[in-house]
Amino acid sequence: MKIHEIRVHQLALPLRKPYRVSFRTYTALEPIIVEMRGADGETGWGEAYIPPGSTFETPESGWAFCTEQAAQAVGLDSASIAEAVEQRTDSAPFAATALSMALAMLERHPALAVAETHRVPLLVPVSAQEDADIAAEVETLLDAGYRTLKVKVGWDVDDDLRRVRAVQSALAGRGEITMDANRGYDRAQGCAFASSLNPVGIALFEQPCGADDWDANSAVAKVSTVPLMLDESIRNTADIARAATIDGVELVKLKMKRLGGIDRTIAAMQRAQQAGLGVCLGDGVATELLCWAEACIGRPFLERAGDMNGFLKPKVRLFREPLEFDGGALVLKAGFWPDIDRGVLEAHTVRTERYARATAAA
Repeated sequence: MKIHEIRVHQLALPLRKPYRVSFRTYTALEPIIVEMRGADGETGWGEAYIPPGSTFETPESGWAFCTEQAAQAVGLDSASIAEAVEQRTDSAPFAATALSMALAMLERHPALAVAETHRVPLLVPVSAQEDADIAAEVETLLDAGYRTLKVKVGWDVDDDLRRVRAVQSALAGRGEITMDANRGYDRAQGCAFASSLNPVGIALFEQPCGADDWDANSAVAKVSTVPLMLDESIRNTADIARAATIDGVELVKLKMKRLGGIDRTIAAMQRAQQAGLGVCLGDGVATELLCWAEACIGRPFLERAGDMNGFLKPKVRLFREPLEFDGGALVLKAGFWPDIDRGVLEAHTVRTERYARATAAA
């Protein structure tokens, strides 16, 4: 299939409420969206959001990668573009995901096909800080159908433990808890936190220390009273194999944008299962485009609530027919295929570049 046109968009989608993690507070999602059009008008879409501080890539490097690749790709066939992107994916996995996902969608990758309606239970972060507010929020989330609540930690050990205890008390066995430090602790803090947890109702503790600090994360896993899950440390199948050798690490968290696309993510989930590791998948700072794709490809692999809840955070949705959320689950309807709402796209675009066969970049 020849590619006749590629548009690269940068969006700014305001959130319903601030989303706080250890290294920043989000007030908007700012994804790069790649729109790829074939000779017969078929369109594929891809997404990658590169939050500053989350990876070695930056929003500007991602933009440069996508626009440079798009300029070179117009007029080529999809197989040639896929090969060119694959050769550079290891150096820019987030940005490459936007391009490879657009190609996969354009060619109707079989992993994206939904033959039968499927429900993907989602986890949800608890944002309240004070005990009384936490209790009220837990009730609201349970009423919405959620049964896995995530507590963001990674700031102050004592205060983080207090909030975890407050969620445990409010939840009272009606669901389970996960915790995510987003690399916020050093070795001593991570060990102090993990070793002090009452494990009742807690499913896992996610990424206590730096992505490349395997020794610190291993030390925390050794003393943790609950299973450890590595997230930012997992960039490829070699990292999965390494994680499987660490006592106390029982799960890996995968994101398509960190791995570099659909096929690489499927291979990573397969490798994790072969290594005896549990798999969690999803991106809490993605629009419904990437959340939909991750929900689709995760169906054969996920036994836990998915983390592809980012689509619920912005004030607006990208799909003309929004993804359905019901009873704490993302619902993939039989036969569903995304149709981007161009009005929403254009209203929230902060910059765009267009590449077409008969024109230079506009």
